[in-house]
Amino acid sequence: MTDIPKRLLIGRALSSDRLGRTLLPKRVALPVFASDPLSSVAYAPGEILLVLSVAGMSAYHLSPWVAVAVAVLLLTVVASYRQNVRAYPSGGGAYRIASANLGRRSALTVASALLVDYVLTVAVSISSGVENLGSALPFVAEHKTLCALAVIVLLTLMNLRGVRESGVLFAIPTYCFLVGVLGMILWGVARLLAGDQMRAPTADFEIRAEHAGGLTGLAMVFLLLRAFSSGCAALTGVEAISNGVPAFQKPKARNAATTLAIMGALAVTMFLGVVSLALVSGVRLAADPSRDLLSGGEPVGSGYVQQPVISQVSAAVFGDGTPLFLFLAAATALVLFLAANTAYNGFPLLGAILAQDRYLPRQLHTRGDRLAYSNGIVLLATAAGLLVAVYGADTNHLIQMYIVGVFVSFTFSQVGMVRHWNALLPQEKDPAERRRTHRARAINAVGACLTGLVLVVVLSSKFTHGAWVSLLGMVVFYALMTAIRRHHDEVAAELAPTEQDEKAVRPSRVHSIVLVSRLHKPTLRALAYAKLMRADSLEAVTVKVDPDDTAQLREEWDRNAIEVPLTILDSPYREITRPVIEYVKRLRAAEPGQVISVFVPEYVVGRWYERLLHNQSALWLKGRLLFTAGVMVTSVPYQLASSRVARERARRRAAWEAPGSVRRGPTRPPAGGAPGGSVGGTRRDAGK
Repeated sequence: MTDIPKRLLIGRALSSDRLGRTLLPKRVALPVFASDPLSSVAYAPGEILLVLSVAGMSAYHLSPWVAVAVAVLLLTVVASYRQNVRAYPSGGGAYRIASANLGRRSALTVASALLVDYVLTVAVSISSGVENLGSALPFVAEHKTLCALAVIVLLTLMNLRGVRESGVLFAIPTYCFLVGVLGMILWGVARLLAGDQMRAPTADFEIRAEHAGGLTGLAMVFLLLRAFSSGCAALTGVEAISNGVPAFQKPKARNAATTLAIMGALAVTMFLGVVSLALVSGVRLAADPSRDLLSGGEPVGSGYVQQPVISQVSAAVFGDGTPLFLFLAAATALVLFLAANTAYNGFPLLGAILAQDRYLPRQLHTRGDRLAYSNGIVLLATAAGLLVAVYGADTNHLIQMYIVGVFVSFTFSQVGMVRHWNALLPQEKDPAERRRTHRARAINAVGACLTGLVLVVVLSSKFTHGAWVSLLGMVVFYALMTAIRRHHDEVAAELAPTEQDEKAVRPSRVHSIVLVSRLHKPTLRALAYAKLMRADSLEAVTVKVDPDDTAQLREEWDRNAIEVPLTILDSPYREITRPVIEYVKRLRAAEPGQVISVFVPEYVVGRWYERLLHNQSALWLKGRLLFTAGVMVTSVPYQLASSRVARERARRRAAWEAPGSVRRGPTRPPAGGAPGGSVGGTRRDAGK
């Protein structure tokens, strides 16, 4: 029932030999892995201005310095990660680096931080995009949680179709956004050089400061640190390229490093350009605009809708409502939605690596029909959807939890890289290679110091505002992964063969039991199969639930002169499973060295509703027998006519899905309607 909708939604399954053809060139990898840091210019400048607005308009002149500090940090992190991808081209990013150089605990800390941050990336990006779209469409603003969840579902389906296909779909809006923002910056600079005056829609507003006398001393320093930590949202997503190196075309490491450099240059240019134009055009923002934004000395009121920084700058440069303004507004809304795609690629790849290392369920390492890590994609969408639903798609609440995980991974990875270069230096004999190693170590050392300092700033300035939630999520992931690894280690130790196991002798004897409900073809097939196994002893067992049915079975058994003895188990409370389990245990207790082989006749049906009508007792009984020591369970299937129809239908579907397959018309069924041949209903289906 689910196969047809599945094919319509995610497409035809791809064979494993096409995996190499899904690798990404740089032009596609840029929007796939870097849409998050590139799109951050839509909200990161606004976060800086929102924090500075606490001190009033007088603090706005500090925004360029805060932006420059964020840009320097971004370039440092990009330079550091270029060393990372060259040293570890197999992917895994900070997790692999910490695992190889800092130990298991550090690696799990990094992995926990990244998993939490990827979930928050989806929640924040989509919530921000919905809020931007809601400023133009009232319906979206009224139902923003529902719309955000719908976007998550849509992005999930697009990524389930495969990384290359989703990358092509995401490339167009991402490049439109790049063209729009860079064009706005160039046009704004040209207008400034020409002497034109650009004014944002809020340029005539005033801001009511929370502290009438302004902030000085330590209070101002703390405010600047908060503004800096909020602006560091521009650094989210840099890790995704390092994690996704295996998805690049060859040479993987070089292409990933080049993509990192391009992403860093574009992100810094756009970020600084938007902040500068916002200051020049007089953009005004406030955390509570209805109260703190003043027009003519009076609050603007609850009816005022505060526009994002990039929208106000676009209105100042291009003019409000012009085609270029509308183009950039549409591209911004789309790229904010697609920024979540960075996490949709990073989370499944990291999850697959962790599953391979036995820290997460192995299902996360399995590729789906379209060669994507489907289980990881679905898990990410579920977690992000829960966050969006709990916080009502409110960006202001969600963004307070953001970037903590980013700087945890940044710091650990850079410290790990310093240790990597330290271990490599004694082995380097070539002077040129030693110089390159020294330079790489210096870059990573500077990166470790800066990101470690920023991590302290972020934790101190945002802990009570929501960063504690991220830390709690990291602790939960850490404990979960530790427990999963402990379970796998215990199972491996228990299953490892010992010298005693290798010398173990065969069981003393095998006693076979055929479970019987009534005498029919499935029972006769199970009896015949059990006889072929040549056990030491064989009996048929039935449970006396209804006396009349049991008496009829005994009569048929004797009348057909079946050689296998029939044992009847009493069941005064009309149970089936318990009497069988107790009987098997009594047999084992009587002779502990023997093995009990239980044969269970089952129907094989082809229609979903038929499965609800048959085999429920057998399924439950087999499940209980699996936990009984010294018992082997064998299912003896009997295919009903509907199963043959289903098998033929599955054969035709497989032939249709096979690449390069040639469809054939229905064939005449073999004489006697042997299993596996077509029947009349199948031919009619094929004719359709």
